[in-house]
Amino acid sequence: MSRDRDHALPEPPSRRMLLKGAAAAGAFAAVPALPGVAEAAPRGETAAGTTAGHPKPAPFVNPLVRNRADPHINRHKDGFYYFTATAPEYDRIILRRSRTLRGLGAADESVIWRAHATGPMGAHIWAPELHRIGGKWYIYFASAPAEDVWAIRIWVLENSHPNPFKGTWVEKGQVKTAWETFSLDATTFTHRGRRYLAWAQHEPGLDNNTGIFLSEMADPWTLKGPQVRLSTPEYDWECIGFKVNEGPYVLKRNGRLFMTYSASATDFNYCVGLLTADADSHLLDPMSWSKSPTPVFTSNDTTKQYGPGHNCFTVAEDGRTDVLVYHARQYKHINGDPLNDPNRHTRVQKLGWKRDGTPDFGVPVADTATAGD
Repeated sequence: MSRDRDHALPEPPSRRMLLKGAAAAGAFAAVPALPGVAEAAPRGETAAGTTAGHPKPAPFVNPLVRNRADPHINRHKDGFYYFTATAPEYDRIILRRSRTLRGLGAADESVIWRAHATGPMGAHIWAPELHRIGGKWYIYFASAPAEDVWAIRIWVLENSHPNPFKGTWVEKGQVKTAWETFSLDATTFTHRGRRYLAWAQHEPGLDNNTGIFLSEMADPWTLKGPQVRLSTPEYDWECIGFKVNEGPYVLKRNGRLFMTYSASATDFNYCVGLLTADADSHLLDPMSWSKSPTPVFTSNDTTKQYGPGHNCFTVAEDGRTDVLVYHARQYKHINGDPLNDPNRHTRVQKLGWKRDGTPDFGVPVADTATAGD
């Protein structure tokens, strides 16, 4: 693991502050996917039709998966969409798969790992992501010790079986960053032959929650070289309720890298911001990334979707249509702590593109009408 230097840490932020999520400021130095084994689809999966040799995308249905926040959908070369997300009990990691995006809503759900009864990885199991790296499956997730539930850090599971529903999930340990502080929402991507990890972490000495950080990786659970801060809450819309930047995710298109992230408290103020870097730039130079001055995806009273955020991207069955995946609630006002409200539902919609080559997020779409509506 990368950093083992001791750091003198100031008094940590309050529990309530850390609960919500993200902020920081200033930089510091500190493989192609292999196909799995396609098997008969579990219940709820259907094969897509074809058009001119390409699968025909099924119409989107929203919510796609109820009571699942921080969604991650991985379309693998075996022809399946793999889905994982935060369960509202914060005590387990779940997995679904389907031949179609729509099929994920009815697909069987397996619990592939549970929180420990005591010790590390015992509480607040948050924001899992499933990635295929070097012929193995990896899950990145956040958790805390059962005895210190706000000491949240990033952890990694590994499974060498081609089918992530089988084999053994091995605990590879904590992703060690430069500071032993509140950290979560890890995602990984490759660019120009190098693998990177992006994540959210509290930077000691700053009056905020977490910022967005980036580092190159030595292996799927170890950072190497400099760890740099790309973003910290600075605009008003990033600081409503809490000063938050969290949940990064990267999409590469049109000669650029677009990194989305979520900002503000996890109620209806939660929204999506955007960082952009040229594909030829040095990604570990914070100056390579520009921040959009306004949020790119926000709550909408007309469609009655609130607090959209913690998104990822996938592609539709045609292999060409970009799809935005996120969670949102169907109501604006929440009784009590938003993190105790279980009704953040996974949603999907088409991601558009502007003439200048930048993504067009639009607004969170309304719920799909049902026969009884």
